[in-house]
Amino acid sequence: MSSHSNAQTLLLLPGDGIGPEVTAEARRVAEIVAPDLVLEEGLLGGASFDAHSEPLTASELARARRSDAILMGAVGGPRWDGAPRDKRPEAGLLALRKSLDVYANLRPAFCFPALASASALKTALVEGLDILIVRELTSGVYFGQPRGIETLPSGERRGFDTQSYTSGEIRRVARVAFELARRRLKDGRGTGARFGGVLSCEKANVMESGVLWREEVTKLHQEEFGDVPLTHMYADACAMHLVKAPKDFNVILADNLFGDILSDEAAMLTGSIGMLPSAALGEPGTPGLYEPVHGSAPDIAGQGAANPCAAILSLEMALRWSLRRPDAADRVWRAVDAALAAGARTADLGGQLTTKQMGDAVIANL
Repeated sequence: MSSHSNAQTLLLLPGDGIGPEVTAEARRVAEIVAPDLVLEEGLLGGASFDAHSEPLTASELARARRSDAILMGAVGGPRWDGAPRDKRPEAGLLALRKSLDVYANLRPAFCFPALASASALKTALVEGLDILIVRELTSGVYFGQPRGIETLPSGERRGFDTQSYTSGEIRRVARVAFELARRRLKDGRGTGARFGGVLSCEKANVMESGVLWREEVTKLHQEEFGDVPLTHMYADACAMHLVKAPKDFNVILADNLFGDILSDEAAMLTGSIGMLPSAALGEPGTPGLYEPVHGSAPDIAGQGAANPCAAILSLEMALRWSLRRPDAADRVWRAVDAALAAGARTADLGGQLTTKQMGDAVIANL
């Protein structure tokens, strides 16, 4: 896959807002734990629009395809609000996901021991939290057609989007969730959870796509994954249960829209959205996309106040999932854990360290 004959390539797309600041810290970590990794850097989102009038150029997409993994910052910000919808920073990110067909979005929600008291929930509810949300990423209401805003004969305006799934789109992401749940249970993760296998979310009570989702997940479970417990729950009930008893869950499977909302909710259980990474995976041989779940936070961009841990842990996921370097990934995880245990905190965690100082604290523990 790599553009270099033997070396693996990690493409960095720092993006906008705090993206370049946090990605720079992840880069420093990568240079230490994987010195032979070829690091390339490119433009995505608003930064690409400013340079090329496109949020994702054809040449950058080609370079992404040639790489072994892609580590992104966040994209977007109010300064591009006036751009046409298809030229906005987010359009570049959606196009990258769709073009690479990275349909399975892995969003872990875990709580480092040192941060259990930083959650908005009681410490006992989140201590030892270890959930994995598997969100379908390239279909659903964010991509369905037709969509648009029209003016009706009455003069009223009407906005519409289409929520649409095929059985194949549902089955392939469900398969990822079942395989991961099976692996986690084998490793002893989630064995004590009330919903210890896969908990699949939809709104089958009011949506036809939800009915199909439930039917196809059930069918796949019966055919291939009878050893993995499966529970169905309406997405709104899951949202409620997530803040009531988050440790009841192991792997949550959801469509694009509900997965987006539930994973952001789960992120706040852990103390700060600045701590959480994500991965987007496709078929074997496709480069994975890795990015912090936090946004571009333009209000604090350039101040050196952002928490780089989510970007550093996104690197950890890239090392583990796409680059197949579990030893390097373990080193990164332990270094973040040790830095937090020693009291290293950025402002979002109630501390005063700058982005670079937090990076220094992690690097000191490598």
